[in-house]
Amino acid sequence: MVANPRYSDPGPDNSGDLSEGIVTPVGRDAPAAVQNPAVAVVFPVKNEGSSLDVAVKSVLAQKVVGGQLEVCIAVAPSDDDTQAVADRLAVEDDRVRVVENPTGITPAGLNAAIQATSAPVLVRVDGHAELPPGYVTRAMATLERTGAAVVGGIQDPRGTTPFEEAVGRAMASRFGAGDARFHYGGPEGPVDTVYLGVFQREAIEAVGLFNESLARNQDYELNHRLRRAGGVVWFDPELRVGYRPRSSLSALAQQFAQYGRWKRVVLRLHPRSLRWRHLVAPTAVVGIVAGLLLGLIWPPAFLVPVVYAGAVAVAAILASRSLVMAWHLLAVYPTMHGAWGLGFLAGPPRGVIRHLKARSKLGENYEDS
Repeated sequence: MVANPRYSDPGPDNSGDLSEGIVTPVGRDAPAAVQNPAVAVVFPVKNEGSSLDVAVKSVLAQKVVGGQLEVCIAVAPSDDDTQAVADRLAVEDDRVRVVENPTGITPAGLNAAIQATSAPVLVRVDGHAELPPGYVTRAMATLERTGAAVVGGIQDPRGTTPFEEAVGRAMASRFGAGDARFHYGGPEGPVDTVYLGVFQREAIEAVGLFNESLARNQDYELNHRLRRAGGVVWFDPELRVGYRPRSSLSALAQQFAQYGRWKRVVLRLHPRSLRWRHLVAPTAVVGIVAGLLLGLIWPPAFLVPVVYAGAVAVAAILASRSLVMAWHLLAVYPTMHGAWGLGFLAGPPRGVIRHLKARSKLGENYEDS
């Protein structure tokens, strides 16, 4: 495929040649590829045995205008029956094939699945997501109408327990998750990033696919490279994908700490991708800790944590649908903010930046040009 010149390599900030880290797909007695597919849906999965069947079948039920659908599931080493479920789905429907992702890293699985498919449009789906009817048709129409490199919509958190419902409520609010439109909605138009994403293959191949060194934030980083290469990242609020929130406070804290830590990595690679929302949580953490410590010798400093606690209480009351949800939100909001902020302040795991710089073949020159 010849890349569209709109999506040419933007230069040093492209994080270098990522091809060295791309995993070659390994088939598991996969069926022959779909002939002339219009859309390829790629799943990077690990420990998704309980939800993968529903997720894949929601994709297979999609209607595709002007061609066929192909599905590729990249399976990482799992502790459950994910591999068996994926293999069964491939046997049941010849549009599905399975490849291995031995590294277990999400972007490596995505790249393996992308390379194992051929359709000009790529739909990213997670193993715990469920596409609503008409999602693919709408996304393809939006790609055609806007000429965007990628389109995406709203992450729609759907909890099944009171705690998960509270987490979902927090993640869908500006106070909880910032001003990224895919969290809370808003008008259609260009944005920094979207949830999951439906991509033009030529655009994503032109910038080097997903960066396999990023355990988190690989979507944001890829979308940043697409925008620098001249592509448009387009938000369509009519595209909604269900998302299952974390089920415990500890799991939520771990998730958001990883988000914060890996956001720091991406900002080291692409400083100009910084947005004000990225600094809110770490600034709050520093301010609260400083206020608590300074308050011991200068009591007015206690005003900082008191104001934050008051803001959390007001936000919890305004967002809650019940007393139980309000009670959960009093813990959920500080956990999300604190974990993200502490992860960001702690920085990347040791050696990550050094590894990325070495992989890039660009030495020290990995900042925006």
